[in-house]
Amino acid sequence: MSEAQQPQASFQIEKIYVKDLSLEIPNAPQVFVQQAQPQVEVQINTASSQFAEFYFEVTVSATVTARVEERTLFLAEAVQAGIFSVRNVPSGELDPLLGVACPTILFPYLRETISDLIARGGFPPVLLSPISFEALYVQRLQQQQQQGGQGPRVEVAN
Repeated sequence: MSEAQQPQASFQIEKIYVKDLSLEIPNAPQVFVQQAQPQVEVQINTASSQFAEFYFEVTVSATVTARVEERTLFLAEAVQAGIFSVRNVPSGELDPLLGVACPTILFPYLRETISDLIARGGFPPVLLSPISFEALYVQRLQQQQQQGGQGPRVEVAN
């Protein structure tokens, strides 16, 4: 097949949405009268799956936990999702597209969702630091190669 006959590759954002959202404040209302500086822990995960021909769902999730010593102030979790239409993309380019480009598109939405959720819980907003999804993707590839894996998988977790 000549280059003129090959179908053109396309990538399109179909929908961006919040798939899951949770805020727990197990020690309210007492936590609001404490004057201690909390320790904040953040975990970020990504995943992707194909759910129809040419359609993929990609998710980026964040779990933010704030503690003072052993007491949990809050636990906020959000899963930001997107539906992406991908057509005629070479298989070698699909994994980086789903593992790097799509999470990079979704992250600003996740960042806003987490900040707003925590602020609505009565706490100062937490702004997630920028993340290099490319570095995370490369790190996962290296881990898979060391474990004898066979290249990148579409579903990944941090």
